[in-house]
Amino acid sequence: MSLVDLSTLDGVATVTLGDEEHRNSLSRALVSELAEVLNALDADPDVRVVVVTNRGRTFCSGADLREASSSGGPGVDLGSLFTRIQLSEKPFVGRIAGHCVAGGVGLAAVMDISVAIDTASFGFSEVRLGLAPAVISVVCLPKMRRADALNLFLRGTRFSASDAVAVGLINAVASVQDLDATVDAVVNDLLQGEPTALAAAKRLVYDVPTMDRDEAYAWTAELSARLFTSDAAREGMAAYLDKRPPPWAPPQAGDTA
Repeated sequence: MSLVDLSTLDGVATVTLGDEEHRNSLSRALVSELAEVLNALDADPDVRVVVVTNRGRTFCSGADLREASSSGGPGVDLGSLFTRIQLSEKPFVGRIAGHCVAGGVGLAAVMDISVAIDTASFGFSEVRLGLAPAVISVVCLPKMRRADALNLFLRGTRFSASDAVAVGLINAVASVQDLDATVDAVVNDLLQGEPTALAAAKRLVYDVPTMDRDEAYAWTAELSARLFTSDAAREGMAAYLDKRPPPWAPPQAGDTA
């Protein structure tokens, strides 16, 4: 049985973690399947947005402790998985319909935009197992204040989805009843963006903070010039001036043919 399910509709791919029995732990099998799915989605030009979600009460429980305890380590390359998501030109949306623990917090945090149900709990539990939130710190720390990171990393306590928003790990909280509508609104907004422009905007967020000032100005000026002269931008600006939707935007309710 597959541990990761994939469905696509109208340019949106939904990736579902489905190992309910093991609370979607980051086992070798699950990480391998997830990596294969993400590689395929990256190569599919018809996919414009990727939504990552879960079956069961847990979004992801972190490392598979059964495997780790028997083999001297988790045996999975989370860094490569997270890098795949961050370097993808497609926006990733987390539909977090369950709890996030340890590495699961990292998986939630590496999403570009994420919404969690209000009953989900989060926790950096590693220190209580004699471990540390090592690899996931690479994606979590840039989103957090140092004071919040120290408080949560060192104490190892559970915290609410609202607290996860407050410390910057995720973007929004919704009730179970409103989760789909909230995620759909995010996805609809993303589909209004031109794919090349979305990829460029994503690169700004990840790359500019790593540059010094002069390098950042030079790189962003070159990027801006390249985008302004692209066919997509010419069409987008013309559509705006003509008060019509650009060709990449899906029809909106009330639109007429």
